[in-house]
Amino acid sequence: MNSELLAIGELFAAIEGGSEFWSNEVIAKGAEVVRDDLLADRYSPNKNSAAKIADRLRTLKGAEVLEEIDRAGGILITRLNEDWPEAIDDLAAPPIALTIKGDRGGLLRMKNSVAIVGTRNPTSYGARVAGDFGAGLADRDWSVISGGAIGIDSYAHKGALIAEGFTVAVLGGGISKSYPSTNQAMFEEIVETGLLISEVMPQVPALPHRFLIRNRLIAALSKATVVVEAAFRSGSLRTARDAAEIFRPVMAVPGPISAPTSEGCHRLISERCAELVASISDVMELVLPVGDK
Repeated sequence: MNSELLAIGELFAAIEGGSEFWSNEVIAKGAEVVRDDLLADRYSPNKNSAAKIADRLRTLKGAEVLEEIDRAGGILITRLNEDWPEAIDDLAAPPIALTIKGDRGGLLRMKNSVAIVGTRNPTSYGARVAGDFGAGLADRDWSVISGGAIGIDSYAHKGALIAEGFTVAVLGGGISKSYPSTNQAMFEEIVETGLLISEVMPQVPALPHRFLIRNRLIAALSKATVVVEAAFRSGSLRTARDAAEIFRPVMAVPGPISAPTSEGCHRLISERCAELVASISDVMELVLPVGDK
């Protein structure tokens, strides 16, 4: 088995996602070199959690990591693969690798994709808009990317599924840790025709800080991000900022001026951080090349 792949597997299992230092060390030096340097204590122990990572590495074997992912029905995708989603390398802290479950061919379809994100507590208006946008993108053969959460995420995924389109759920935990459990049936449906993507091992739980880390993946995997409903302080605004930082278009759907669930969207629009969109046609106008409009 490829020794570099085994080293990537070990580092993937040992290092929490979102570390700019370790991501770029692996890209610059290769996984084998970084792993061996960690095990030989060549990094300052207290810097970037090197000592803790080294301790974890000593308990890991690359072949066992890959077997665990395989048992979960997943695949480890790395830069060694031709279908690695290169758009994700625009991030300051690209993932060392990704686990996927579902239709692997969909990795190439994600080149034309839009993220739809928003509150976990949408109004009926927001739910309808998210579903309509998800279905509208699917009808135009665009992929829908979101985070698999209850609320706007779910309505966007379901809209794409109803329209028999391709949708991707980027998870805060592992592919074997369905969170929220109430979306288990939806995740199973996504696996049939779309993809689950994670930056952690299959059994790793979805913890609050991992949702913030995964938001950058949603932004990077998409050509643009649409915020449907979001409170003034919302994780969805973090996704919007992540998208803007890598020069991806950000859009926001306006709502009633008195609705707290639309305050975040109005803030993005008023601060000129997002383009106002009121229909799927508006979204297409901003993502399609000039010659295709």
